[in-house]
Amino acid sequence: MKCLYCKGEMKRGTAPIQVDHNGVHLSLERVPAWVCGQCGEPYFEEAEVEAIQSTLAELDKKIPQFTETA
Repeated sequence: MKCLYCKGEMKRGTAPIQVDHNGVHLSLERVPAWVCGQCGEPYFEEAEVEAIQSTLAELDKKIPQFTETA
């Protein structure tokens, strides 16, 4: 597989991801991904994206609890 940005070779590895969502900052350090060996651009597969989206949905359920105690 080739990188869409630089056409470098993609390899399996891990990559960090940061998401700001509804006032919450989610930072994951080692998410499985395809990572370009040349420029470092990560590409996440569907399973990882779905897991991140599921985590955000769970956080959405908890956000009212966080704001009630503030």
